[in-house]
Amino acid sequence: MANFQQAKTLVLDYIDAMDAAPDDELVSVLSRFTHSDYHWRGMHPFYEQTGRDATVKNFWLPLRQAFGPLQRRMDIFLAGSNDAQTEESAAHPDSVWVCNMGHFFGLFDQPWLDIPATGKMVFLRYAEFHCVRDHCITESAFFCDIIGIMQQAGQYPLPPQTGAFFMQPGPRTHDGLLSAPQVDTEGHKTMQLVNKMVADLSELNQSGNDRCPPELLQRCWTDDMIWYGPAGIGSSYTITRYQKQHQYPFREHLSDKVFNGHVARFAEGNYACFFGWANLTNTAAGGFLGMTGNNTRADMRVVDVYRREGDKLAENWVLIDLLHYLSMQGLDVLERMRKSLLP
Repeated sequence: MANFQQAKTLVLDYIDAMDAAPDDELVSVLSRFTHSDYHWRGMHPFYEQTGRDATVKNFWLPLRQAFGPLQRRMDIFLAGSNDAQTEESAAHPDSVWVCNMGHFFGLFDQPWLDIPATGKMVFLRYAEFHCVRDHCITESAFFCDIIGIMQQAGQYPLPPQTGAFFMQPGPRTHDGLLSAPQVDTEGHKTMQLVNKMVADLSELNQSGNDRCPPELLQRCWTDDMIWYGPAGIGSSYTITRYQKQHQYPFREHLSDKVFNGHVARFAEGNYACFFGWANLTNTAAGGFLGMTGNNTRADMRVVDVYRREGDKLAENWVLIDLLHYLSMQGLDVLERMRKSLLP
């Protein structure tokens, strides 16, 4: 418990310093809080960055210069020991992972990734993970909804999505910022429930049943569950509408689905989260995202953040690196946009 609190305090101090620092002090802030071999993961087209300078130059500076002044609105904050069985977690069992999730708000005054600026306020969904070991951050992962920014800028690049697009709220219970210590047994309950849900999905993958009945989801989910999906898919409310708007299209139009595991998976209190690099590998049979099929195996790098209510999961925030997934199939969405904007 004390170890979690120390890690959370470190990450909160890092966030405060990072958000308040001028551009020319970002590397200095990272030097105060991160390991000399700092490793950063991000969405397409940022991918992996090694070291503080590269992370600032290739991600933070372009982001801040496009959307300044940036304002972070955090909805969920939790920490925990890694439940994922990885070489890293085995070698460093004392590491603590910390997640924060929410939105960045800013004025879109300069192009970002060549997405045209609007001069208007935009919101960027994000989820950020930090591994804390020996009193410093050794690695981070930052996922954000780039397609959501394209949609707000009038550059939506995909066929109509099956769910709804909107600025996604935080937890219905308004208790997602776990800055205070939590009861250990509650986190264990949440982790067990998430692992049961993942096991159900893995069993479903192996069965080949792509139209499972709602009763299967009712084992782990409340009937009025909310699934907050990424732009390109959208969000759904209730089990039946979630199945219609996401689960069935996902299962029916993607074949040979293989679960690869997670980099980090942890829980605290009524909340849990994970991300993978990549979580899933599959083949697009045609229809998913309204796109045509092909024979290319492609990876999905996914973030899931959950809220447990009693003995069921009630809310699920999801980010998927869809730009990377499509790029593996030969479609570079950002490059196609750039070409379309040429005079």
